[in-house]
Amino acid sequence: MRTTIDIPDPTYRRLKAKAASDGRSVKSLILDAAEHALSDGAGPAPRRVVLPLVGSRRPGTLKLDNARIYDAISFP
Repeated sequence: MRTTIDIPDPTYRRLKAKAASDGRSVKSLILDAAEHALSDGAGPAPRRVVLPLVGSRRPGTLKLDNARIYDAISFP
């Protein structure tokens, strides 16, 4: 389907610059924005990553190599 919309000049210049910096057309940028606005958020939820902490009495002085990391952290 074809439609016509009025976009203010400053907004269109920013839109065109964004599309060019992304290496895509203004049309594809507008279609992606419309799809995003219409999506129900049913996409996969972002997974929270929990990183292990290695304690030190004097931060910055602990010298770690792979063997010491494997000794300090329990890996599944």
